[in-house]
Amino acid sequence: LQEVTASSRHYVDRLFDLDPQKVLQGVIDMKNAVIGNNKQKANLIVLGAVPRLLYLLQQETSSTELRTECAVVLGSLAMGTENNVKSLLDCHIIPALLQGLLSPDLKFIEACLRCLRTIFISPVTPEDLLYTDATVISHLMALLSRSRYTQEYICQIFSHCCKGPDHQTILFNHGAVQNIAHLLVSTSYKVRMQALKCFSVLAFENPQVSMTLVNVSVDGELLPQIFVKMLQRDKPIEMQLTSAKCLTSMCRAGAIRADDPCIVLKTLPCLVRMCSKDRLLEERVEGAETLAYLIETDVELQRMASITDHLIVMLADYFKYPSSVSAITDIKRLDHDLKHAHELRQAAFKLYASLGANDEDIRKKIIETENMMDRIVNGLSESSIKVRLAAVRCLHSLSRSVQQLRTSFQDHAVWKPLMKVLQNAPNEILVVASSTLCNLLLEFSPSKEPILESGAIELLCSLTQSENLALRVNGIWALMNMAFQAEQKIKSDILRGLSTEQLFQLLSDSDVNVLMKTLGLLRNLLSTRPHIDYIMSTHGKQIMQAVTLILEGEHNIEVKEQTLCILANIADGTTAKELIMTNDDILQKIKYYMSHSNAKLQLAAMFCISNLIWNEEEGSQERQDKLRDMGIVDILHKLSQSSDPNLCDK
Repeated sequence: LQEVTASSRHYVDRLFDLDPQKVLQGVIDMKNAVIGNNKQKANLIVLGAVPRLLYLLQQETSSTELRTECAVVLGSLAMGTENNVKSLLDCHIIPALLQGLLSPDLKFIEACLRCLRTIFISPVTPEDLLYTDATVISHLMALLSRSRYTQEYICQIFSHCCKGPDHQTILFNHGAVQNIAHLLVSTSYKVRMQALKCFSVLAFENPQVSMTLVNVSVDGELLPQIFVKMLQRDKPIEMQLTSAKCLTSMCRAGAIRADDPCIVLKTLPCLVRMCSKDRLLEERVEGAETLAYLIETDVELQRMASITDHLIVMLADYFKYPSSVSAITDIKRLDHDLKHAHELRQAAFKLYASLGANDEDIRKKIIETENMMDRIVNGLSESSIKVRLAAVRCLHSLSRSVQQLRTSFQDHAVWKPLMKVLQNAPNEILVVASSTLCNLLLEFSPSKEPILESGAIELLCSLTQSENLALRVNGIWALMNMAFQAEQKIKSDILRGLSTEQLFQLLSDSDVNVLMKTLGLLRNLLSTRPHIDYIMSTHGKQIMQAVTLILEGEHNIEVKEQTLCILANIADGTTAKELIMTNDDILQKIKYYMSHSNAKLQLAAMFCISNLIWNEEEGSQERQDKLRDMGIVDILHKLSQSSDPNLCDK
């Protein structure tokens, strides 16, 4: 190191010369020495060139030419490795450069902006450094009109530093849309491209920005029309892709309808084209991910995409050919693509998940694609968390198909790797994996038995205790599916696994979804007479307490109806009936709901009564007498006059 740095020392020494002319020449020589030479850049940083350059850059007495050359050298140092950028950040380069933007000299401003741009596009620079001083953004907006270079660099800084809704709002409130829109028709390609990138990050998942963009026009042309022109096949790929992203965000935000020709005839086909194996890896990844987002919630777009350019088959190449046809001769490119092949797999799984979200025929086509199920199973155990998540999403989408649950899912024993994924995955994977498990536990799914044997009850009971709402819902939902038409042993295992405390915890959960699924579980546990009697003999007291709790609480109609249906099931038991008949409080509640203003609740309450009074059942006479004394018959007379035909019949 000493030898190397010795040969570079004279560059730094000259920065301290007393003659300003020699200092300027020293900076220019340094600029020529570091261009394209990472070793030289590192040496000069080690030797302490950065603080001196920053000092000269900030000195009022320095000539504008010297200050400009200093900014150029600093920009060149920033072009090196990430460590170089860290060193520059440690010397507080950003405040110094932002201060430089206040200079009247355009060349100096451009040099400062170019250096800021290089620093902000580095992954080691925190975006928030742009937003620490509120005046910076408005000053940058004002500088947009100065030259094509200020336009290019400022748009590039904005698009790299706009991460998430807070940043979007700040830029939006500072007039980003109005200030950047006219740059889309600039004569400079670089300016047009950076402005387009700005809009793609501003509009992403942001309804406010998207709704504004639809109505903005430049030279008498609305922005969506300008974006559509930028999608055309004769435009550079990066321009096509970025304008497709803008239109996709606007569509998902509801600013453009999903059946608008600019989506159906332009955006969707453009994104499908990006998935072809002639495209570069990054383009295929971005194309597939954007398309997955565009069609995620719209069945018609899913159908349309599935029959465009054999997309389903084309995606199979994502697993086989990481490199595009055109890159086969380029060794560096091949090496890069092999390292990033997992990104392609992730993108393909995501797009398959969106394609198969609703339509049974599309799911069938996806599963019939070569080795598809094996690919998903392999994806579930990949080291990359993004691939695992995308594979689980894909599996979840396909598990909505009754046909596939009975066939492909069974043939490939998909439940095994899925149970493994559920053991210790991060929450975002757990949520999708447990949703998939819910589907695999439906009564017509052959996977139900083996899943039970592999310790699922314990796993699902633990999910119901999660802090995460989606996991609580999925845990209880899966148990509800598991209990449907299950044998008594399984039902007992579920009750034992959940514990009474946990059951009460779930019944008093603040989320109505958790509550409804828990009631659904109880209803499924309390079905078929021997099961009802057995469960009520072991847990009767607690269940009756729970029912009382809910009927007395402030709950919506659906919750109360579900609870009355549970009571009707209990009333259907042979010995369980007595738990209702000996509980005057519950009987009074049933009577109250028979006269309720809501017909659903009246019907559910009458089910309870009818299950208590069957003539052929033992003790029916005593039960009928007791209910008669309570005035139930009078209510029934009144209800038989009801205008609602269902109530009347019952």
